[in-house]
Amino acid sequence: MISYLEFEKPVAALEARISELRQTASEGDVDLAAEIRRLEMKSADLLASTYAALTPWQKTQVARHPMRPHFCDYVGNMFSDFMPLGGDRYFGDDQAIIGGFARLGNRRVMLIGHEKGNDTQSRIRHNFGMGKPEGYRKAIRLMDLAGRFGLPVVTLVDTSGAFPGVEAEERGQAEAIARSTEACLALPVPMVAVIVGEGGSGGAVALASAERVLMLEHAVYSVISPEGCASILWRTAEKAADAAEAMKVTAQDLLGLGVIDRIVKEPVGGAHREPDLMARALSAALDEELAALGKLSAEQLRAKREERFLRIGEG
Repeated sequence: MISYLEFEKPVAALEARISELRQTASEGDVDLAAEIRRLEMKSADLLASTYAALTPWQKTQVARHPMRPHFCDYVGNMFSDFMPLGGDRYFGDDQAIIGGFARLGNRRVMLIGHEKGNDTQSRIRHNFGMGKPEGYRKAIRLMDLAGRFGLPVVTLVDTSGAFPGVEAEERGQAEAIARSTEACLALPVPMVAVIVGEGGSGGAVALASAERVLMLEHAVYSVISPEGCASILWRTAEKAADAAEAMKVTAQDLLGLGVIDRIVKEPVGGAHREPDLMARALSAALDEELAALGKLSAEQLRAKREERFLRIGEG
């Protein structure tokens, strides 16, 4: 069952009608094939036109869709031989940030990313993808291992932001995020980061300070959520749509600003409609990027990272 967003209601009505006709056709002798095909074409056209003209706020809703693929989904659809590694060797293990050795096609990589969970129980276990200090320190440990073994690093970013709780601050949240960002920039091996859903604040940057930053077509990436921005500027979250427009949170805006390097196209209707197809497209994009970066030395990789971040906003 597909969960429809508010702006998808016309599509939902058409697809509900198609379902009813199919049920009627299966129970009787009436031939409804032609009508069903007509409505299917109409629904497909409406879905395509709707997603071709999404506003920044609508894209934010798509990026947060409850059925959107998360880290574990991509592991299952794209990677093989995944060996998760837990713990930061200081405090504990954070399930909001998962990582370990994996294989992308024939290439061994260090895979790290945020996991939000897909139901109430798993969302609580993964803290809705909001990393704590031990999660970022685990990421640092895994990046260090990748450097030692000469493995490229792939990160899948999907978080509304790092966990803001008192206990996280007590354990050095800001310092852990800064150290994780530093570890990304200092890596002697290729690193490709992908914003697959939400890229929120420093919690995202800590895993996305790579020489190549990719972004899914309907993902969003910003220093604060649209609701948070609206609450600061207008004292009400009801202005979130206006904030999203002003903040330039979409992949298309960020590519123009030089914040990201490449947009990976999603299936019509969003990644949640065809997660297998989305995984194949992302796998192909990662393979291309890693093949190109694999030709560079450690010094060239570090220089490339420094250069890309210094030129952000120049265009």
